[in-house]
Amino acid sequence: MSPLYRAYVLFILVVVYTFNFVDRVIVGILAEPIKRDLGLTDTQLGLMSGAAFALFYTVLGIPIARLADRRSRTWIMTGALAVWSGFTALCGQAQSFAQLLLARVGVGVGEAGGVAPAFSLISDYFPPQQRARAFAVFSFGIPIGSGLGTLFGGLVASAVDWRVAFLTVGIGGLLLAPVFRLTVREPVRGALDVYAAAPPPANGSFTEVLRVLARKPSFFLLALGASSSSVIGYGLLFWTPSFFIRSHGLTLAQTAWFVGLGTLVFGVAGIWLGGWAGDRLGARSKAAYAILPGVMLVAIAPFLAAAVLAPSLILACVLFCVPMTLSASWTGPVYTAMQHLVAPRMRATASAIFLFMINLIGIGGGTLFVGALSDFLAPRFGSDALRYSILIATAFYLVSGALFWAASRRLDREWYGAVDA
Repeated sequence: MSPLYRAYVLFILVVVYTFNFVDRVIVGILAEPIKRDLGLTDTQLGLMSGAAFALFYTVLGIPIARLADRRSRTWIMTGALAVWSGFTALCGQAQSFAQLLLARVGVGVGEAGGVAPAFSLISDYFPPQQRARAFAVFSFGIPIGSGLGTLFGGLVASAVDWRVAFLTVGIGGLLLAPVFRLTVREPVRGALDVYAAAPPPANGSFTEVLRVLARKPSFFLLALGASSSSVIGYGLLFWTPSFFIRSHGLTLAQTAWFVGLGTLVFGVAGIWLGGWAGDRLGARSKAAYAILPGVMLVAIAPFLAAAVLAPSLILACVLFCVPMTLSASWTGPVYTAMQHLVAPRMRATASAIFLFMINLIGIGGGTLFVGALSDFLAPRFGSDALRYSILIATAFYLVSGALFWAASRRLDREWYGAVDA
């Protein structure tokens, strides 16, 4: 395949992932108008945006990934994109908490087929020495989608209505689905991988995949490290707009501009930094794929704590730039390491198990944990309850650093081909 076509495939995968995150996080900037319109509590907002979405997203991700290890990944992603986009549009029609909850469940069902197959496709389009950067570029969809979702959702809700924001992004995803299917070819699995010795049989059952992973504690340490980071990461994606509205008195539109553009610009820079450094340092030692993200995540903690406690808006905005830059910087190196712990035909399934853990804990627990803690602290701290809720959750970054360091001590000997061959 030509370098130009490979670049196009990565580009459209980023576009699909961008829609994935637009539809996933747009509810964060719309939380305040939704809360007023439907009369919800912070706990209900956290449940609707996090746990309800994550439960079906994570549970269905594994069987869909098993199918992706055997059937066309491009067809699976096309169908998933159409489903989650359709349910996003339906979110704009909700008239009650129950209806919005069910629509978000539908979004989770669709998005269950959107990421693990993409991981597998990237591994078959790019050689090993380029994968950390390829996964980093793919992960641009996180800050681009989060930033555009926040910016677009906030501006549309300010100018028209929060329901129109859901409807518009949902229709956009439905229009993208046929373009993706018609232009992305299914690559040969494992064609770009080279091993020092003949690899073992690579098309095992789900039980065999679990058996392989059970011999590699580094996989679960990486997953738990990413899960801990995702608790506060997804919590921030959802609750940062509300924090600036409640604690600093910004309007919805002002919040959309700062959080949306900041997440997009600084997030892209941080993810590229992680991918670029991961490829360079990982060429010397595979342990770097875990050490690097651990260091960057630990570095976030003091800046985030200072940001939420900052008395002035300007100081808070400046300090928040560091979490915006580094919060997703782990994706390129960690996704690369995770893909290299199993055989090519096990990658989608291993990715789904990995995503099951980080999303059930991160998406399911992050927004709900921060929201429920905010409700608990509200009688004492009032509108600043969310400020202290985020402050407490900052400790999850320190836990992530410890888990990634533990994983780094095992990566060299658990890399696929090192012990499997």
